[in-house]
Amino acid sequence: MRIGTKAGRAMTAAVAGAALAALAGCGSDSGDDKPFAGKSADDIAADAVEATKQADSLHMKGTVRQAGSSSGAAVTVDLSVDQEKNCEGTIRSGGANADVRHTDATLYLRGDEKYWQNALKSQPGGDKVVPKVADKWVKAPADDSMTQGLCDKQGLVASMDENKSERQGMEKGGTTTVDGAEAIKLTKKASGGETLTLYVATEGKPYILRTTTSGGKAPNTATFSDYDKPVRPQAPDAGETVDLKELAASEQKA
Repeated sequence: MRIGTKAGRAMTAAVAGAALAALAGCGSDSGDDKPFAGKSADDIAADAVEATKQADSLHMKGTVRQAGSSSGAAVTVDLSVDQEKNCEGTIRSGGANADVRHTDATLYLRGDEKYWQNALKSQPGGDKVVPKVADKWVKAPADDSMTQGLCDKQGLVASMDENKSERQGMEKGGTTTVDGAEAIKLTKKASGGETLTLYVATEGKPYILRTTTSGGKAPNTATFSDYDKPVRPQAPDAGETVDLKELAASEQKA
């Protein structure tokens, strides 16, 4: 049997979705906002994406309701991740919760009963597996296709720059604050009626501090912080861990 992690994949999509507002672009300038005087929105956004790519690590927290989702359930992510794919955080969706750790090329996921009921409901024999994995750390190899990209910082940032058409039409606004840090605000009205907003740090490196999409069918917000802080998740104790491959093999024999 194959044990899927639907909510885990939803997290990856949620992170990418929340980051799409950071696909910043050119547009009109409105004011001489330090330190970006004389720079277009395109220049500011390019600097922000590049700085975020180069950061050793970041913390991302946000909530996304994905367009086209039949359930319409929001996915909330609270995750720290670095360039080496070390990560630690939580996923919340529809009342289901899961903790995530990735260290030493291994991903550990601890979901509650509802999480695993949702993840395994389409798997043969999944109802028998739920009690074996609920509230335990489930161990999966980092190259497993079902968890690929879950803790990939560079993949996350790359997703911000996939659609070049999203780069056009943003406008540079004034400054505001994001969790106490000063930021310049860039906005754009999208074709679907959504308003995309990108907040870029004005002090220190021009990191992305927040992205939002308001209006439309998939509102989302994501806040980025703790740039360049170490991410050092600890592997769970062996007694708290279930090996995914071993469990799948035993279920196939049963």
